[in-house]
Amino acid sequence: MPRKEEGKIINREISWLSFNERVLQEAADPSVPLLERLKFMGIFSNNLDEFFRVRFASVKRVVKYKVGGEFLQGGSPKQILNQIKAISLRQRTQFQKIYEQILYDLEKEGIYILNESNLDKDQALYVQQYFLEVVQPNLTPLLIDVMPEFPTLNDHHIYLAVKCSTKKNKNGSGKKTRYALIDVPTDVCPRFVVLPSPDDKHYIILLDDIIRYNLREIFYLFEFDNYEAYTIKLSRDAELNIDNDVTTSFIEKLSKSIRKREVATPVRFVYDEQIPKDLLNFLTSKLNITEHDSIIPGARYHNFRDFIHFPDLGLQHLKEKKMAPLPHPALKPYTSIFTAIKKGDILLHFPYQSFHHITHLLREAAIDPKVKEISMSLYRVSRDSAVINALLNALRNGKKVNVIVELQARFDEERNIYYAKKLADEGANIIYGVRGLKVHAKLCLITRKEKGQMVYYASIGTGNFNEDTARLYCDESLFTCDTRITGEVARVFGFLENHLKVGTYRHLLVSPFTMRRKLVTLINQEMKNAQAGKPAEIILKLNGLVDENMALKLYDASKAGVKVRLIIRGICALIPGMKGISENIEAISIIDKYLEHSRVYAFANGGDWKYYISSADWMTRNLDYRVEVACPIYDANLKKEIRDMLEIQFSDNTKARIINGERQNKYKRDKSQVKIRAQEELYNYLKALNPKEA
Repeated sequence: MPRKEEGKIINREISWLSFNERVLQEAADPSVPLLERLKFMGIFSNNLDEFFRVRFASVKRVVKYKVGGEFLQGGSPKQILNQIKAISLRQRTQFQKIYEQILYDLEKEGIYILNESNLDKDQALYVQQYFLEVVQPNLTPLLIDVMPEFPTLNDHHIYLAVKCSTKKNKNGSGKKTRYALIDVPTDVCPRFVVLPSPDDKHYIILLDDIIRYNLREIFYLFEFDNYEAYTIKLSRDAELNIDNDVTTSFIEKLSKSIRKREVATPVRFVYDEQIPKDLLNFLTSKLNITEHDSIIPGARYHNFRDFIHFPDLGLQHLKEKKMAPLPHPALKPYTSIFTAIKKGDILLHFPYQSFHHITHLLREAAIDPKVKEISMSLYRVSRDSAVINALLNALRNGKKVNVIVELQARFDEERNIYYAKKLADEGANIIYGVRGLKVHAKLCLITRKEKGQMVYYASIGTGNFNEDTARLYCDESLFTCDTRITGEVARVFGFLENHLKVGTYRHLLVSPFTMRRKLVTLINQEMKNAQAGKPAEIILKLNGLVDENMALKLYDASKAGVKVRLIIRGICALIPGMKGISENIEAISIIDKYLEHSRVYAFANGGDWKYYISSADWMTRNLDYRVEVACPIYDANLKKEIRDMLEIQFSDNTKARIINGERQNKYKRDKSQVKIRAQEELYNYLKALNPKEA
């Protein structure tokens, strides 16, 4: 059970909202290229959608069923819900101000986002024709005031709630009003349409407004003379409720549960604040929106996540300059990757270095006659996965392929089911994880026969085997044939195949078996070293530090004189700088063009530093309820590389924010005249390690 320390631990939901506000800061930052600012608006919106579907929904269930509230910090569950709603409304106001500023800045660049009311004659003709040819075939308008049963609104879709009216009926009997609903078909039609332009300016209209312009075309049968359309959106609880029917396979249960997600309990209703009161009351009544739900008045447009894909219009000066992925100096073209790994451990850093090295390893393994077996754990893969294609090729070349597929990777369940079936059809040994544990470790083990002996090669990483996210996420991956590590990776796969074979681990930290205990041991050693006057320091880079016991253990370390430095992208439950408690703890968060995703643990160990890369954040779920791995780095050069990269991040005075108890998200600034932007400096650092690139 967690050690309750009221006032010393920040509620995770409130801390998460503070993280998302840092994303919104990037949208507000005029130094960020304009189209990238729009992208951050989309990321903020997408993050918030997932927050309400997952985190807000969880707290709401606690309030509703009055179970589990004792595990919430920062107040009662109802108080937390009210705080979330208040922060969300404040952030919505910020969001709208930022969007209005971006619109103004876009117009200075000759980019205009039009709506249905300000089209010129030629634009209007284009929009009308586009509607008839592209949009209308994909519309299903519903007259909701006469339907015997209100339709089910799909999760995370946007709808136009339409009020159709006429001043008088034909017989003069008075005003007539009807309500309708239109699902805006962004899944089959682009959200943004670039309009023809007679000059060098750029005009764009949203799909929503194309439909608004053509409402008369949709409802012409009813002879209305007034049409109003307002965007609404419903977010639903994303928790999967998997039944216990023993006659049904897990895949069937999961598929059924995914379908139910689309009709799950509403948790947030967002609407255009200009909507007429009668239409709003009608909708909330029919949707059974309760006081526990988050009802948020918004502006004209919702689902801003679509702005992640706003047209670039060929204006490269409004986008971030792309940094081409670097080759790793140890991985030469036309040279066996196994030969390179035999010469020494190799550490890859994405997206600065190319993910192609991962797919190259798998492709080589697929055709190498010496390779007998490939084992991988897959959590999230890309839509058109080169990793999956390499595994299929290995199967067709007679290799044994074992794949641990995590079917409950939230929002990727359907894709994982699809690939699991595809691999199984080709003869792969598919293992659907461990009952009660998610498999989150990022592992690949290749077995190769060399001089009559079976030799293991491993890839152990902090991020998914996903070439799409590897272009955007900062992650590390170690290639090694060090038997101390590869033998224990084999034991992890042995456990995943046979749950009785837990194995022992002297080098890897493995959840849920040894990781928490060994991390506590490592912290205790730092405390002993501090008391003995030896070098004592802990450096952690994490996405989230939430586990209460681990946070309190770091407080203990601080009080014992251990210096603790943290780089936390998202949720941070502890509060740095509290007198007598955490004076020796400092924490920053870096939000920039790439998503900081890697996890690194470092311990001074009396001067003989220990470094680990891991798939695990310091969250209860990662330490106790998932299969996770932290891998030690033994090579002296790679240790230096990691330390150098961590110090570059701590020196960031451009994109780093200070984490404190007030959640002010102040930028970290110093007296230096030189601006340091860690992500650019890291690229330059790695480029300098490669003579051909320097």
